[in-house]
Amino acid sequence: MSSPSKRREMDLMKLMMSDYKVEMVNDGMQEFFVEFKGPNESIYQGGVWKIRVELPDAYPYKSPSIGFINKIYHPNVDEMSGSVCLDVINQTWSPMFDLVNVFEVFLPQLLLYPNPSDPLNGEAAALMMRDRPAYEQKVKARVSLSDDTMLPIKHTFSLPNFK
Repeated sequence: MSSPSKRREMDLMKLMMSDYKVEMVNDGMQEFFVEFKGPNESIYQGGVWKIRVELPDAYPYKSPSIGFINKIYHPNVDEMSGSVCLDVINQTWSPMFDLVNVFEVFLPQLLLYPNPSDPLNGEAAALMMRDRPAYEQKVKARVSLSDDTMLPIKHTFSLPNFK
């Protein structure tokens, strides 16, 4: 088994052992969905999103592709495609990072500290800069709907035998 393939398995297992719900696509370990909850004490608290993750063949040397499946109102997330504008994933990725970092650090940081000066959702960025209370109200309205658009995630991956 090649090193990137073994690392992919280890990172996926580590993510599952961190109590994330993971749904595999097909039989491979390159594409899957993860249930992600909004950070506590934030305007996204209580939200639940389905995140699509695609690992390139060169993972962990190349970053994973990350996208929201159900809608989220955020300046740095494209409302239609769910694409994420996050420097650490798109530009400064390092093999030292893993999938748990994505879900426990990078995505929570994105939601806690939006960057309206580099938006994928221009309307959210403009509203955030122009009228913060109205922006927060719109986010909270979307958060209350986030769980309604979730598809059930089933744990369909069996852990590899490392003997």
